[in-house]
Amino acid sequence: MWEKIGIGINRVFVAMVIIFVSNYYSLTLMIPLENVLGGAILIFIFINLIPSFSNCKFKTRKLRNSADGCELLILFLITTMCSLVYSIFGWCGGLPVGTLLEEPKHWLLNSLFIFLTEVIVFWNGMIRIYITSDQLGMRWRVIGALCGMIPIVNLLVLGKLIRVVKKEVIFENEKIVIDEKRKEQAICATKYPLLLVHGVFFRDSDRFNYWGRIPEVLERNGADIFYGNHASASSVADSARELDQRIRQIVKETGCEKVNIIAHSKGGLDCRYALSQMGTDDYVASLTTINTPHRGCKFADYLLSKIPEKQKKTVASAYNLALKKVGDENPDFLVAVKDLTEEACARLNEQVKDSEEVYYQSVGSKLSRFYSGRFPLNFSYHMVNYFEGANDGLVAEESFSWGESYRMVTARGTRGISHGDMIDLNRENFDGFDVREFYVNLVSELKEKGF
Repeated sequence: MWEKIGIGINRVFVAMVIIFVSNYYSLTLMIPLENVLGGAILIFIFINLIPSFSNCKFKTRKLRNSADGCELLILFLITTMCSLVYSIFGWCGGLPVGTLLEEPKHWLLNSLFIFLTEVIVFWNGMIRIYITSDQLGMRWRVIGALCGMIPIVNLLVLGKLIRVVKKEVIFENEKIVIDEKRKEQAICATKYPLLLVHGVFFRDSDRFNYWGRIPEVLERNGADIFYGNHASASSVADSARELDQRIRQIVKETGCEKVNIIAHSKGGLDCRYALSQMGTDDYVASLTTINTPHRGCKFADYLLSKIPEKQKKTVASAYNLALKKVGDENPDFLVAVKDLTEEACARLNEQVKDSEEVYYQSVGSKLSRFYSGRFPLNFSYHMVNYFEGANDGLVAEESFSWGESYRMVTARGTRGISHGDMIDLNRENFDGFDVREFYVNLVSELKEKGF
């Protein structure tokens, strides 16, 4: 309570300074204030640098900048409204002032002062949140830009931007605090290191981590992480060979004996094949598959059967050419897709048997509404739903389950959790599911099991 009172007092004082500077021209015509202008301008500059001391409590500079941006925009709304009311009374002759302020030109000049001052406060705040916020995303940034000149609507959108960023700041700061409190426990320090295996049509990259913010929080809690570094689009068998070599390399170079694999989407099929057919199970303690199509995708069957051969080859050639430029030696789009069909996965399940030496578990999720997922999952959701029912935008619910343990992840409300949400692809926070904490709990459970 005392903190809120302190914030309120600080905000009132800062708002009064901004209002004074904004309306300095008209105020000096009423009372002699020349001697305080310099000090007021210095305070105004300082306010634009540090609008609230209470924001210093946030753990990172990025969060402090986001919080300060929100504070500046809140001050902009308050002071603009106050100055607007003051100016309306002045224009209408409603203020008990002398003849010096009775001419319209004086209020016109005062309005110019208000505009210049508030522009500084507004753009200082907007630039800060646009640069530092992750949760605004492209959508709200575009909406903010397009609605900026529409009266009333721009205020509603501005309020939404402030709420989104404030919520993000509080949530992200709490996550850092939680990780700091449990740092000594190293709850994700498993006996064997983690190997994160990506799905189809992506590569492991230093520029854009396939697993979003997940690896960072796992490492903060003691995890030792490696990546598969395999091709983006290959057959299950070829990807399995790459992963087998990668795992043997990790074991040899680190002396860790085994690894715990967490594999997403097609990566789960690749790993199962390697464990069963290549002797990789000697070097693996556990395999956790995330949203893996163990029983295939009827949607993939449909696309391959309905799209004309010419169009399929055109898409495949474009993809293969693009991926060669970013490191894939021999990507094969069509082969990768064919190995995800229902028929191909049925053959794989007959051939590939689980190793008795490895602990298998699986995780799945589903969207509740098509508009919950971002493109292209909001596009494919309806088609997968038509053929197979409930799904995550790409894979049907009935295809996820594999191993000794299976869990279906859900979120409160109507949003649901997409195929991409499960790897933090969009770096999006939403109510009812914290993907980073989910993986912390998942890995801590592996640690408790002795893996």
